[in-house]
This record gives sequence, structure tokens and C-alpha cells, in this order.
Amino acid sequence: MTSTSTVTSSRTTPTPGFGIRVVAWLRTNLFSTWYNSLITVLIAWAIVIVADPFLRWLTVNSVVAPATADVCRQAQGACWAFIQEKYRLILFGLYPYDQQWRPAAVLALFAGLCTLSCFRRFWTPRLLLIWLAGLVVVGILMWGGILGMPFVENRFFGGLPLTIILSIVGLAVAFPIAILLALGRRSNLPVLRSLSVIYIELIRGVPLISLLFMASVMFPLFLPQGVTVDKLLRAQVAFIMFAAAYMAEIVRAGLQTIPRGQYEAADALGLSYWQKHLKIVLPQALVLVIPPLVNTFIDFFKDTSLVVIIGLFDLMSSTKASLSDAAWRGFFTEAYLVAAVIYWVICFFMSRFSQRLEHDLNRNRRH
Repeated sequence: MTSTSTVTSSRTTPTPGFGIRVVAWLRTNLFSTWYNSLITVLIAWAIVIVADPFLRWLTVNSVVAPATADVCRQAQGACWAFIQEKYRLILFGLYPYDQQWRPAAVLALFAGLCTLSCFRRFWTPRLLLIWLAGLVVVGILMWGGILGMPFVENRFFGGLPLTIILSIVGLAVAFPIAILLALGRRSNLPVLRSLSVIYIELIRGVPLISLLFMASVMFPLFLPQGVTVDKLLRAQVAFIMFAAAYMAEIVRAGLQTIPRGQYEAADALGLSYWQKHLKIVLPQALVLVIPPLVNTFIDFFKDTSLVVIIGLFDLMSSTKASLSDAAWRGFFTEAYLVAAVIYWVICFFMSRFSQRLEHDLNRNRRH
């Protein structure tokens, strides 16, 4: 009788409200002791001192459109009229003005594909086909030449679409190459192992700028007379080579953490080399190296700004180009703040998704 009443009372105990939980969290994490409370108050005071003038510059004293550059220069706050005037140049670079709906559609398509890929229930072979079809649509939209869309040379590509294309295509192609290089470096075949080591150490031993310079300047010198390779393609190959070498070492580190018993169990089941790695070893190894892999993804995404040295205008380059207008010169803070927010949003999305993915995939390991 006592146990029944205990169970009944435990079931009817109300759950603490949101406000109570917030107060409990603050008391536990920020005001647990007198010195923690003092530190919390001092940090909050410092944040208010720093944030107040910035927020006033950002909102209260800012100038919004319609406004001229002279009005902005006389104001004490941010000039958002400049952003409204130049946002197309910042986002899409030199792409023809009347066709900029096409790169905008490309950005929307990439956003949809990435969102779809965040849900594990869609991780089927069909998702790969969807991505391939999506990349075909991206190529049709960016280049055109069919379906009534005028052809646009890729020397006019720029802004955020170029950054997204270089990073997503580069990482998608480099990742399987990195896995092959990591397996090759651990191979028992001396030739394969030596070739993998030479490639990885050679590429990792030089900066990305040197690879871009070689792809843009030196590589055309070795081509036969009259043969040319597209500049964007050369830059994309350089990024793929660079990313593959770095990710190969991360994957190799994950492979080394797998206990020897996993390999022996796979051999005892009679699995082939590729069955053993694809079904047992690699799934475990890749889960363990999600944080360093995502860190490489984020670095690679930001490194696309280096393509300016070979004449391609990514997001940072188009942001800088927006400041070249003599009438609007001097509003670099607003321009780079917008670019920083775009970079931060994309990098934060990758970071948060990787944390959730790591948590989900490691759930069985924790239990």
C-alpha cells in the first residue's frame, strides 16, 4: 500500500516551471558562491559598458535608406543605406545585374540541400542522387546558355555563390579522396603507402596560396600550345588537393584509434578488405574525428577568400570591391560587419550541426 501511494505521489509531482528552472540554473552556474557572484557582476558590467556604445552605433544613431553618403558621414552611427546600395555587389559580385536572380536561386538551392542533409532519415543513396541533380541545376543556373537564360562566363562569378560553390564542391570531392589517402598510408603495399605519404606530406608542407599560384600561373605553362584550362576549375582542383591532404591525416588518426580486435573480428567473419572498412572500421573512425573534421571544413570555407590572388572575387573580395565607389568610400565597417555576420552564421551552423551529429552517433557508445 505504501509503495502504491509513493508511486502515485511521484507521478503527480508537478514539473518545475520555466522561471524556476532559470533561477536554479543562474544560482548554480553564476551565483553559487560570493566570488562567483562578484565575477558575474563585473563581467556583466563590462559587457554593458562595451555593448552600449556599439548598440547605439548599430541602431539608435544609424542611418537607413533612403539617404545619401553625405548624410551618412554627418551621422554618428552606422550607414545601412550603404549596405542597401551595395548589397547586390557584396552578395553576387560582378554577375550581370538583371540575371542575379540566378545566383540567388543557387543560394536557396544549396540552403535547401544542406537542410535536407541535416536529417539522418534522409541519409540514403537517394540523397546522393538529389545532390548530383542539385549540382547540375546549379551549373545550369550559373552558366546558363539554355532554357532562355543568357550564357554567363565564370569570370563574372563572385560573392557568396562563388564561396559556397568552391567550399561545398571542394569538400564533397576531397572527402572520399582523403579516405583513400588515409587507407593508402596505412596499406601494407609499399608503393601505395609511399605514394600516399609523398602526396600528403608534400601538399601539407606548402601553403594554400602556393597551390593557387601554381594552378593559376605555373600550370598553364606546361600545357600544349592553344590548350587552356578554366581558371575556376584550376582553383577548384587546388582546393580539393589541399583539403584532401589535411583531411587524410584526420581520418588516419581516427583509424588508428580503432582497437585491433575490431579488425580481427571482421577477418573472423570472412569480410573482404573493403567490406571490413566500409561496414565496421570507417563508420567508427569517422564518428571519433567529427570535431577535427568540422574544424577543417570551417577553415576551408574561410580559406576560399584566398582566390582573390588569382583573379576570382569571392565574398570578401566583392565586399572590398563595394568600397571602391568614390561616392560611398569610407564605410568599410558596415561592409565588413555584414561579411563577418555571413561567415559567422554559416560557420556556426556547421559547428552546431556537428555537435548534434556527434551527440547522436555517440549515444550507443556512451550506453
